[in-house]
Amino acid sequence: MAKYLYRVGRWAFRRRRLVGALWLGALVLAVAAAALAPTAEEEDLSMPGTESQKAFDLLDERFPQSNAQGAEARLVFQAPDGQRVTARENKAIVQDTVGALDGGEQVASTTDPFETGAVSKDGTIAYSTITYTVDGVDLAESAKSALEDAAEKARDAGLTVEIGGSALDAEEAPGGTTEIIGVVVAAVVLILALGSLVAAGLSLLTAFWGVAIAFGAVSALAAPLGLTSTVAILVLMLGLAVGIDYALFITSRFRDELARGVEAEEAAGRAVGTAGSAVVFAGATVFIALVGLGVVGIPELTKMGVGGAGAVALAVLVALTLVPALFGFLHRRIRPRAARASAGRAGLGTRWARFVLRRPLTVLLVAGLGLGAVAVPALSLELGLPGDESKSVETTQRRAYDLLSEGFGPGFNGPLTVVVDMADAANPRAAAERVADALRGVDGVASVGDPVLGKDTAILTAIPRTAPNSAETKDLVQAIRGTASGVEAETGAVVLVTGTTALNIDISEAMSDALLPYLIVVIGLAVLLLTVVFRSILVPVKAALGFLLSVGAAFGVVVAVFQWGWAAELIGIEQTGPVMSLMPILIIGIVFGLAMDYEVFLVSRMREAHVHGASPAEAIVSGFRHSGRVVAAAAIIMTSVFAGFIGMSSPTIQTMGVGLASAVAFDAFVVRMAIAPAVLALLGRRAWWLPRTLNRVLPNVDIEGEALSRRFPASVTRPDVPVSAAGRR
Repeated sequence: MAKYLYRVGRWAFRRRRLVGALWLGALVLAVAAAALAPTAEEEDLSMPGTESQKAFDLLDERFPQSNAQGAEARLVFQAPDGQRVTARENKAIVQDTVGALDGGEQVASTTDPFETGAVSKDGTIAYSTITYTVDGVDLAESAKSALEDAAEKARDAGLTVEIGGSALDAEEAPGGTTEIIGVVVAAVVLILALGSLVAAGLSLLTAFWGVAIAFGAVSALAAPLGLTSTVAILVLMLGLAVGIDYALFITSRFRDELARGVEAEEAAGRAVGTAGSAVVFAGATVFIALVGLGVVGIPELTKMGVGGAGAVALAVLVALTLVPALFGFLHRRIRPRAARASAGRAGLGTRWARFVLRRPLTVLLVAGLGLGAVAVPALSLELGLPGDESKSVETTQRRAYDLLSEGFGPGFNGPLTVVVDMADAANPRAAAERVADALRGVDGVASVGDPVLGKDTAILTAIPRTAPNSAETKDLVQAIRGTASGVEAETGAVVLVTGTTALNIDISEAMSDALLPYLIVVIGLAVLLLTVVFRSILVPVKAALGFLLSVGAAFGVVVAVFQWGWAAELIGIEQTGPVMSLMPILIIGIVFGLAMDYEVFLVSRMREAHVHGASPAEAIVSGFRHSGRVVAAAAIIMTSVFAGFIGMSSPTIQTMGVGLASAVAFDAFVVRMAIAPAVLALLGRRAWWLPRTLNRVLPNVDIEGEALSRRFPASVTRPDVPVSAAGRR
């Protein structure tokens, strides 16, 4: 591996104009493809194999002219204080408003609240349901404007009118002030870490270059593959974070080689051969973790994983080829300054490593117990999918949600759709009525509408007494399904419970069920990979256990902020609630790969010193001397990039930003820089133990560049290893 990458680095340095031209061509093609790509018609969130999804599929099959998951709006009307919405003047306003929308662009149907009985018992609140022929994300702006204009006219006439439902939902667009702040922080850290504007600019330039290509590819493929803007944001987030980090590691190693007096082309080759090897294996762990998201079975999650994995793979290729090519153009301007007189003084990383070596057990206990304490809130983790109740009270969707809860009960915002497949029923109409009677007898059901009969299919709406995201509603769905199984045996009809609430419950359960298998698969594969890299059993196991600590602490922060409301106002969260169902497994996938990044970069320098004869303690100090500052800078950069997305309005992106930023900070500064060296100090030489059988079987990837070290005398190549240690080789 090291020899091959060494040749790649030298080739890219020599053929820098060709490499630059190829990457420039890739950038132009990606931007052009994105500009010419058609607008994507995005797919709904689905969970194949669940009962709720089977019901949606059945409705699409039996009613092809309609869209079972089409956009829906609820116009909620409230009469002025002391009046009823059923008063003649108010009733006329409501009917005129609904009539203005009937037959409009993309409108499938509208309902008159006075004909359907959609009026509260006290007569003060009423609602009309407007259904559309397309999904919310595909709803034309003119259709949304017509809806908002109709509501505004009713407001001008004296009624309170709010709009709920999915019709006004909008995808979050990438880009914003907070992300720019994150990038600015990253630039400042790069300048401080490298001590050079040009070197810092090189890392930023290559990261943006890779992100632009990845973003263009996602935009171009959005229509044929149904990629959402969440995929694009994840690509932007990951591409920037790992792109800057990978370029930083290789640039830092290149400058180290130049400082040792190595010629520029040779230094580029050695930087790619050593730090580049670490980049390849670090990128491979991220890639495995993200692609592994496909085992969950949710198409949207699979797309996010594959999109993120593609961005990481592209960042690795950029670091291995474009970065050394730019060294060819800029090496004279990024050459490190001459050593200062105080250079003999131990740096902060070295002093910290020696502190840990003196008190390994104390550091281990303090860091471990501290992370454990932060992780305690994770025991209260609740999963769900955010709806209008999670939006700001300043939005019309949230106000509509509150009005409906006030007028019709908290469960009204989470109706359950019960689909009855009567194809095999002896008496279809009697079967539908029997299902309705059974539903009315289930404890927790507030009301059940009359069956709407179609060919071989009946549709009923059951209103729970409790809110959509409550545990009671989850239990109610299970109770209805249990009751339905008895009705099926009696009538021969097939009963399926669906709707947004049921789908959210099914997805949350699927996420919980898939979490353990996903952890086993991903961690198992990564441990095998790290065993090959470090030729050790205990180091990979330590890395995996440390990851569990950091991700547990990150979940603790997410629960404390988004469920308990701690510091929620600081980041603009006005409403607490369950954590989005996709978040835990998505955060685990991303953070595991990134955690292994720091493990590889930091421990590979320790392994490198160990291979060249350093004692276990000397190897730990050497790792921190050479990689401590760079790993710390990389962690600050990645944390700032992720934190930059907290300011977006989407609860999904906010949760991802908080979870990833806190997880990276915990993993880099607590697990990798405190717990890892403490454990290695306690293990001593046993940390690098590998059974002889495995030693013969495992391939030698030479991540520490042993093959390259033979090109130079030990005094030039490894000045950090004492002569006595080098002599023991």
